[in-house]
Amino acid sequence: MSVDLATMLRGGTKKSHTMAENVGFVKCFLKGVVEKESYRKLVTNLYFVYTAMEEEMEKLKDHPVVSKIYFPELNRKKSLEQDLHFYYGANWREQAKNSPAGKAYVSRIREIAQSQPELLAAHSYTRYLGDLSGGQILKKIAQRAMNLTEGEGTAFYEFDDISDEKAFKDNYRQAMNELPIDRPMAEKIVDEANDAFAMNMKLFQELEGNLIKAIGVMLFNTLTRRRTRGGTELATAD
Repeated sequence: MSVDLATMLRGGTKKSHTMAENVGFVKCFLKGVVEKESYRKLVTNLYFVYTAMEEEMEKLKDHPVVSKIYFPELNRKKSLEQDLHFYYGANWREQAKNSPAGKAYVSRIREIAQSQPELLAAHSYTRYLGDLSGGQILKKIAQRAMNLTEGEGTAFYEFDDISDEKAFKDNYRQAMNELPIDRPMAEKIVDEANDAFAMNMKLFQELEGNLIKAIGVMLFNTLTRRRTRGGTELATAD
């Protein structure tokens, strides 16, 4: 038995998707307000989340449900490692630490992999389809905001093993619709997807304080430079 899970997920998470887009950090990001310290912390958290998800899906690649949505070409762990090397340097493994929200997210992924592997479909859908849908836009925003050159610090958004992202997303949704699950399980997956959005929101909310602090420092430095420049001009005039 199969259900139209992709459609259920799209409709059932619409509100959560809108709420996630309205978190302060995300709104700032979309407006081009991004600074490296906050961004590298986001990349760090995502590294731990994707590592957990991809390790568990690899273990379950023969599971009757997980196997249908197991696409190694989606894996982000290695690309995130490249980005962490860029932002932290060669010893990034010693410096990159998961946050409390990130740890809770990872814990949930590990938990359901043991208790109800079918729910991994919710996390796969929430993360990967979002990455494929908005990745190139976010990449360009990050490059402009942090003055990054092509190939530096944005490997996360590059899906080198997927030549046609639209066609892949269509195939992925079809695979979701053909999962051997019943309606009650589909509803559980939708609930889990909403929880996944909530966990992502907590990751973003943790970063808001860092971003606000960074913006404050930048504004202070700008005002200080202006005042200093103004004072110098007055002294020259005298």
